[in-house]
Amino acid sequence: MLVRNRVRGMQQGEVLHILATDPSTERDFSNFCRFMGHELQRQERNGAVFEFWIVKG
Repeated sequence: MLVRNRVRGMQQGEVLHILATDPSTERDFSNFCRFMGHELQRQERNGAVFEFWIVKG
């Protein structure tokens, strides 16, 4: 919900960088981008931290 609200306030083409610790975010952000028309530009895992870069579509 927090990411959805944040992306809503962004301009098209802007990038949101997200740090998360919940493993389910890999699936959640992939689905979020697919359904909402955004691009999951990159994702990485550094130990227990997941990083995502979402480009607003």
